[in-house]
Amino acid sequence: MAEDVYQKLCYALEQRPGRYRGLDIPEFYELARELFTIEEAAVCAAQPRGLQAVARIAGEMGKDEAEVAPILERMAEKGLCFTLEKEGQTLYAPLPLVPGIFEYQFMRGTDTDWDRRIARLIRRYKEAFDAARGVPEETFPSTRVITVDRKIEAGSRIHTYSQVLSYIEQFDLIAVATCYCRHQARLIDESDHCGAPDEVCLQFGAGARFVIDRHMGREIDKDEAREILERSEEAGLVHSTVNRQDIDWLCNCCSCHCVLLKTALATPKPGLFMNSGYRPRVDADLCTACSLCVERCPASALSLEADTPDLDSDRCIGCGVCATGCPEEAVTLEERPGFAPPPANRKAYREALQVNR
Repeated sequence: MAEDVYQKLCYALEQRPGRYRGLDIPEFYELARELFTIEEAAVCAAQPRGLQAVARIAGEMGKDEAEVAPILERMAEKGLCFTLEKEGQTLYAPLPLVPGIFEYQFMRGTDTDWDRRIARLIRRYKEAFDAARGVPEETFPSTRVITVDRKIEAGSRIHTYSQVLSYIEQFDLIAVATCYCRHQARLIDESDHCGAPDEVCLQFGAGARFVIDRHMGREIDKDEAREILERSEEAGLVHSTVNRQDIDWLCNCCSCHCVLLKTALATPKPGLFMNSGYRPRVDADLCTACSLCVERCPASALSLEADTPDLDSDRCIGCGVCATGCPEEAVTLEERPGFAPPPANRKAYREALQVNR
């Protein structure tokens, strides 16, 4: 009976989008039994797509609402499903493994025996998954970089979706949580930390409400959000998010730990996998060939063989880390020719993924 439930869960998670999915290997079942009780696994496997009321989910399972409702609430508290309040009713949506369930396990930043055990099990599953499937080949980027817009050349047209501060101005509700990638690494090995700030994972709107209500992060005002962005840029972190214009989360990623960035950098041409639509331009008159931009570049897209850095456009992700670190302000950002704008919304994003798949 239990085996059947977890097999159904594996199949359901295989159908959901994301970097990691359900895979019928021993590491999946070891992890799933730690994350989900049998009752939670059955509910997760049966959840219909999208936000649904308890009645719809219970109906799919042939069970009473009174039996399913507390299970869904426990799952939401554990970061195993998403919730949204609408017209006085709680709606529940299924989550993929990534981005979703895995990240929510570490956003609280807690350090317990259970946290450390889950961190090891998730890493073990990712390693087994990668060994079986390899790095995914994407014909349409699922994620994108938002560049450091204050470093874009004066007089250039800057699209709203390229202005990271525009999202802070757009949303009244903002939350911050611990960087799950760096925290997971430190749970496994406390010495495994690159020194980058941890509390830099931002959520907006409904995503922020979920994180706040479920005690995975805390509410912040716009001023603190701006300070977090500045601190992230100083640390050489990359603003990363979903490849849509209507984003609801923003990661500030390091190349040594963060899944989004590491996945892109593992491909032969990261600049095609994940990009901002901008690229650096070096002013030869200002450049002193100090090589700091080369050292800071997370994609290893810059090299210094002559008086000014050379750019490998296939590797450049357009993050602007080179520009923020230049002491002479010799690096600015210019539009990358032929770069298509990100899809306008969720519907356009899903259509683009489907067409390119």
